[in-house]
Order: sequence, then C-alpha cells, then structure tokens
Amino acid sequence: MEPLKRRKLVSSLAGSTGTDSSGDNVPTKFPQVVLFLLERKMGSSRRTFLSQLGRKKGFQVEEAFSERVTHIVSENNSGNEVRSWLNSQDGGRAAVHLLDISWYTESMRAGRPVQILDRHKLQEQQINEAEAMVFSVPNYACQRRTTLENHNAVLTDALSLLAENAELEDEDGRGVAFRRAAAVLKALPKPVTSLTQLRGLPCLGEHSLRVIQDVLETGSSSEAESTKQSERFKALKVLTGIFGVGPKTAAWWIRHGINTLHQLRASGHTLNRAQQAGLEHYDGVNRPVTKAEADAIGEIVETAVTSVLPGAQVTLTGGFRRGKLTGHDVDFLITHPEEGREEGLMPKVVSWLESQGFLLYQKTTRNSYLESKDGPARPASNMDRFERCFSIFKLAEDERRETKQPETRTDGVTRLRASEDACGRQPALSQADEEPKPWRAVRVDLVVSPISQFAFALLGWTGSKLFERELRRWAGYEKTMSLSSHALYDNKQSRYLKATSEEEIFAHLGLEYVPPSERNA
Repeated sequence: MEPLKRRKLVSSLAGSTGTDSSGDNVPTKFPQVVLFLLERKMGSSRRTFLSQLGRKKGFQVEEAFSERVTHIVSENNSGNEVRSWLNSQDGGRAAVHLLDISWYTESMRAGRPVQILDRHKLQEQQINEAEAMVFSVPNYACQRRTTLENHNAVLTDALSLLAENAELEDEDGRGVAFRRAAAVLKALPKPVTSLTQLRGLPCLGEHSLRVIQDVLETGSSSEAESTKQSERFKALKVLTGIFGVGPKTAAWWIRHGINTLHQLRASGHTLNRAQQAGLEHYDGVNRPVTKAEADAIGEIVETAVTSVLPGAQVTLTGGFRRGKLTGHDVDFLITHPEEGREEGLMPKVVSWLESQGFLLYQKTTRNSYLESKDGPARPASNMDRFERCFSIFKLAEDERRETKQPETRTDGVTRLRASEDACGRQPALSQADEEPKPWRAVRVDLVVSPISQFAFALLGWTGSKLFERELRRWAGYEKTMSLSSHALYDNKQSRYLKATSEEEIFAHLGLEYVPPSERNA
C-alpha cells in the first residue's frame, strides 16, 4: 500500500505565489495587499471556500494572522468586535484596514482589490480613554464596594458558570480564579466594551480574558455555552443539588452510571440520613427562597428562640442581609446579650421546632471552640466551630389545601395539624406523581454564637463567600493577622483584638468599612 501523498504547503511568509484548492501555485498579482479572513461568525467552511477563491484570483490570503496582514475581512462583526480581537493579537495596529465582507466579494468579482469606500469600512465606536481610566479597582475584593447592580452581567455570568463547573469538578483553585475575575467586573461602574479598558486590572488571568474577549466579540462565551450543554455538567448540577451530596460523591455516582435522580432512586445505593432527606425534598430545596419566605421563617425562629430563652437575639444573615431578594437557603445567627446564656440553647430551639412540626430534617453539631486549647481564632479549617443546626424547614405555602390546612395560633405562628407526623414527611414519589403540597421545603441553618464573638460571626456569616475569603487573605498577607468567624488574632503582638461591631473589625484591619449591601463580590 502506497503512503498518501502529502499536500504541498506554501509558507505564509511567501508573497510571490498563492495556492488554490488543487494545490497548484498561483502567481500573486497584488503583493501590496495581504488579506486575512476572520473566522468568527463566518464559519470555517465558508472561510476556507472564500480563501481558496481569493488565492485562485491572485490574492494573498493568510491562514494565520501576522504582521504582514494589511486587510482584515469579517462578516457580521462590528468594528469594535474586530478591533477587540485585533488588540488581543498584537496590541491593535492602527494601519490595518478593517473591512466588511462586501469589499471582498466585490474585489472577487472585479478580479482586483476595489477602492475602499466608507460603506466597506467597519465602523468603530471610539472609546474615550478618560472613560477607560475609571476601570481601576483595588486588588482585594474586601477593598471594593460591590452592589447588586451589575453592569457586566453577561461577562460575569459566563465566568461564574465556569467557576461553578470547576468547583463541581473539585478544582477549587480554578474556581477561585474565575470568581475573582467575575468579582472585578462586578465592581466596575460601567459596561466593558473593549479589552483595552481592562488593562492593568487585577485578577484577570489569560483564561478569563479569553472568555471576556469571546463574549465581547460574539455576545456569548462558547466555552460557557459548551459547558452548560455538557451531560457531565448537567449530571453534577442535578446530583449536587441533593442536600448532603458534594462533588466527590456526585462524581463517584456518575462513574457508576448514575446521572439522574431517577437512576439514583433505582440504583439501590445506600444514602445517609441527610441525603435521604435531600432526595425526598429535592424540588423544594432547589427552588429559590424569596425574601418574604425568609422573613416568615425568621418570625418562626425568633418565636422558638425567645420561647426557650427570653432576651435572645436572632439576626438574618447571608445573601438576604446583603440585600438579595432570593437565595438558596436561609441563615440565622443567634446570641444573647449576657455571655454564657447561649450555652445549651440549640437543643431547646430544635426541640421546640420539632414539636411544632417545622423540621423535616435536622442535624445539630455542638460547639468545639470551648474545648480547643489553641483559641477560637485558629480553627483547623475555614469552617467555624459554632454550635449549628443544619435543617430542612417545613414552611406553609400561601395557598393551602383544605385537607392539610395549618391552624394559626394566637402568637401568629402557624402549626400543622396533628394528622401529620411530627416532621411532616411525605412518601417519596416520582416527580410526575407528586401531588401539590400546602407547604414547601427550605434549607435553613441556625448558628449560636456567644456575644463576645458575635461581631466576627456576623461578618463571617454575611458573605459573600469570596468577600470573606479576601478578608482572611488581606488579614494574613497585609496585616499578619488571623481572621475567623470567632476572633481576630494579631500574630505580631500574640494577642486577640476585641470588637463589638463589624466596623471595629474593619478598623483593626486598616480597611474602610464596607456595609453588607456592598459586599456582593
């Protein structure tokens, strides 16, 4: 068997000849014109056809962009999109012509480069350099004020999706890199229209810049869209949506052919108590929680807490404290103005909630900071050591069915009728067969803190996750301190720094105070 003949290649630097579709050399008639066809929005097949047509007629058409190119031809791209692409290639040579495909087709018909008219030129919206200069942000997210008003949502959505995928693949480092890049864009006062506006900004690595460039040129990120449509990403999203299931467990299930809830139910795999509850109440737990629902749960929790410990205080934390209108769960921080009065509070609160039928699932962890010899500021991990209750809450819906109508007590708290069991559990039904319920399942975390640590706990449980990570990084690298949800420790002076408010913590760290509504990094 004879080996296939290699196609004869012509160097892109050759200027005297071109190669047509048959592989034969064609004399170059216009050596002063070097063309490059931009594939974006044109497509590879059409680009190949048009390139071969140009070479056949004696034009120099480069396969790869180089400094020899004098004319860039594109189809269905704006001047700013092409300029943005060009800037990413060589810093943006002003001498090159940015032309619409119409100039190319007219030149093909004429058999020569036609005169470049205004209608052939891609129109570029000039970027005011003074405006571009406002895109300057500090290195740390905890130094920035980031509200919920995001001027670059398309860009940050793409980066956030890639971050989520990295986290689902248990690649936290890559996930943090994308989160930091998205946080920088969220802090910008205006929409990004060109990569030139991002010069000198921190946390924008090569990968993130490629994603941003793709969105600026095409309106979306091909990588993010491909990730979103991948079967593995979909399976990881579904399986980690089960309360009590992390990326490693989900990946193990996927390796064993489990990609859906139906397959998991049919597999016979043994689930722990949290996973059983998460699977049973999957739809409710994965439905966004509204601020109104969070407030309703807050009233119930406050009633429970004050019933067993008068004078205790309950504070809504997490995204809702930062001003968000929806969330994935609801977090509450509980304390008492008298140090030590909070000890033993959590079991009593949980017992009250269970007796009233509000808990579908709960797991309480005891505090461990009281038993530690190395002090509350030095936990073994970023997780705090407060006494906590991870729960799935049973919240009555506004539209209740008569068969399970909750009755209202005089204190304004709704209680389910005694005909349901104490936890209100329903049999696990398939999604198609599941009947509408007069209640919904909501993820709720309860945390008890002593008053001496309340300011640190409030700061730590307010978020965002990246903002808190950056606060700890700032404390360690810039101030030689250790910050946790329990305390702030000065490593140089070997002592704890007291604080009764978040403002005092920021002051200790040498930072301008950032209110909760501006911590949405």
